[in-house]
Amino acid sequence: MTEPRQHAYTTESEELNPAPETSYAERARTMLFLNQTGVLSTHSNKCPGFPFGSTMPYALDAAGRPLFLVSSMAMHTKNLKADARCSLFVTAPDAHLDPLGAGRMTLLGSAEPVPSEELAADRAAYLAAHENAKYYVDFADFSFWRLNPSELYFVGGFGVMGWIEAADFERAVPDPLAEAASGILEHMNRDHMPAMLELAQHEKGVVASEAKMTAVDRLGFHLRLTTPERVHSVRIGFPDEVCSAEACRQAIVSMVQRSRKQAD
Repeated sequence: MTEPRQHAYTTESEELNPAPETSYAERARTMLFLNQTGVLSTHSNKCPGFPFGSTMPYALDAAGRPLFLVSSMAMHTKNLKADARCSLFVTAPDAHLDPLGAGRMTLLGSAEPVPSEELAADRAAYLAAHENAKYYVDFADFSFWRLNPSELYFVGGFGVMGWIEAADFERAVPDPLAEAASGILEHMNRDHMPAMLELAQHEKGVVASEAKMTAVDRLGFHLRLTTPERVHSVRIGFPDEVCSAEACRQAIVSMVQRSRKQAD
């Protein structure tokens, strides 16, 4: 996998005191898990040489491959039957708040009908993600397809980008905080800015007037810090891996208590 590029706003203290990061493969797998809709781009059969984009709900099979329920009358299905090569573009669920700063990914590969022996499991996975599909899943013109990723390109925000090998993506699993992360961020940013300012100063040596937690995962979290000179983006690692919202809360409380004790 391509080595991560350094964040555009990384501070000198960040370089001297690096925090562990989850892999691009894990972050991409988490993003795909949290979302349920992307843009499927196929090769236009009617207008050769042009890409054809379609809004595409998806679910994931056991291997993390996107599953589609498509109609034979749909243009993208006709395109796939003529040329199976396609891509699926997916953004972070809150990408509308900061389109260029938010994470996004593009999966490139070939699509194929789901084999009959795997239909039952994949049908159940799709209906669990898209309950309303039960009203048309059994229509004669609908069928399940899946995308087999061969290349993946991940963008984690400004200056964070790289290619992911398909094998690395297949081995990765969603971050255990994936579903709890939005609640953690909301709580921290609403109620605990002073604590984040303390951690920024203690862990990274940055004295800031404002702090916002922009991401959190099992290994640590990102803070966007405002100082008189500029905006800093720093990564702070947890002392130990956390696998639940409660474990995350306890870790942050412990880190704040430690920083206060050492400051006395």
